[in-house]
Amino acid sequence: MITSGYENRKVRIEMAPFMDVVFLLLVFFIYAMLSMVVHRGLRVELPSAATAEVDRYEYVGITITQDNTLFVGEERVELDALVDAVRERMRGAWDLPVFINGDRRSDLGMAVRVLDLLKSAGIREVSIECAEEVP
Repeated sequence: MITSGYENRKVRIEMAPFMDVVFLLLVFFIYAMLSMVVHRGLRVELPSAATAEVDRYEYVGITITQDNTLFVGEERVELDALVDAVRERMRGAWDLPVFINGDRRSDLGMAVRVLDLLKSAGIREVSIECAEEVP
């Protein structure tokens, strides 16, 4: 019987294709995770800012619509019930940040009243949400 020497070779796992597959899976899952934005509010047209940074974590969202209607999440609230609705959404996590996203056509006075109410209630982590700058 004629032997070629091929029979005596050990089994090998090629690492280059394996690393390519693992890298592609890693890229896919990172991209999928970063593209998942949880928006708890209504769709409004946000003003833009050049220094806006995107943070993706748990927060309480307050929306001021074009006609100055207030929403906490998707629940409509009156101005005098705003603090109670925000505290209910916080559920004991008092360090949870609050984001105010208002339509660019809403009154600045409403945003100032909301900020004043939250500050007087002892809620300090409040930011105004804006869209990324569009060229």
